[in-house]
Amino acid sequence: MEKTKNSYKRSGVNVELANNFVKHIAKISNKNVQKKKNVLKSNNIGAFGSTFDISNIKIKDPVIVSCTDGVGTKLELANRFNKFDTIGVDLVAMCVNDLIVQGAKPLFFLDYIAVGKLDIKKVKLILKGILKGCSIAGCDLIGGETAEMPGVYSKDKFDLAGFSVGIVSKKKILNKRNVKKNNVILAIPSNGIHSNGYSLVRSIILKKTISKKIKKELLRPTKIYTNEILRLTKNNLINSAAHITGGGLIENIDRSIPKEFSIHIDLSKIKIKKIFKWLKEKDISESDMLSTFNCGIGFCLITDKKNSKKISKFFTKDYKPYEIGFVSKEKKRYNLSNNLKW
Repeated sequence: MEKTKNSYKRSGVNVELANNFVKHIAKISNKNVQKKKNVLKSNNIGAFGSTFDISNIKIKDPVIVSCTDGVGTKLELANRFNKFDTIGVDLVAMCVNDLIVQGAKPLFFLDYIAVGKLDIKKVKLILKGILKGCSIAGCDLIGGETAEMPGVYSKDKFDLAGFSVGIVSKKKILNKRNVKKNNVILAIPSNGIHSNGYSLVRSIILKKTISKKIKKELLRPTKIYTNEILRLTKNNLINSAAHITGGGLIENIDRSIPKEFSIHIDLSKIKIKKIFKWLKEKDISESDMLSTFNCGIGFCLITDKKNSKKISKFFTKDYKPYEIGFVSKEKKRYNLSNNLKW
């Protein structure tokens, strides 16, 4: 072999190491893939494109729904606390929770991992979380990309992006046009901060020592609502839905209700979790809490009031939906009553 001064490896990119990681992904993915005929296993991991057979999916007038998202600066806390096995769950959750807003069943997932220097131990832990998230959501990891980019990312830095595709019958699509006057707004509890507002969180804890309990809360993976929401759509129990992510509670509910309606929210009904009370004590305004964090609500449903009790039966004790407001026809778009109960 010719000896040269310059090489791709010396520039900081280890192709051989990346190829070995792809082989690891293929092995793990095939072992964890759902037992169904749709995934053409031999043609996916390591190929130029991933394939998924939808010919045997029995859905009348099928519509494909796609979503892409990332985890934001929660990644920085994963680095700071040296914990990488749950951040992949967040990645899947941020995508599939958007898919189910339209009533779509997640079919498959692809990931993009960008690093400054490939650390096999770290990326394997990230992959472990992605596979766990896919398992919870009932979809398959069928492909992705791992990019080693020295100079763009410093040695220990990394970024994640996720891509999810789902399917729904045209007649079953959840659409804000289905919302009616006097529909109620139900809140489904979050299990913590999920994956939004972490630039603010990080500015608060910058260079500070925090307890193990708070660390655990800050890295708690985003709740995936796929199973519950799909069962509700199957039973025609909801008219519209909202995933409470960036922009906070009001902005995301606004996206799921037609402009001709007025939104009434009783803020005092919101069941605020302890982690948000801890954040509020760090001198954050109530308006900033509402526009940045979910404050204890991860997902919202807009439905006929008569459906509330039926809907409750589809959830476990910790995630029972509860009423926080309603929809009416008034000139004022937002009607926020009372204050959050801290």
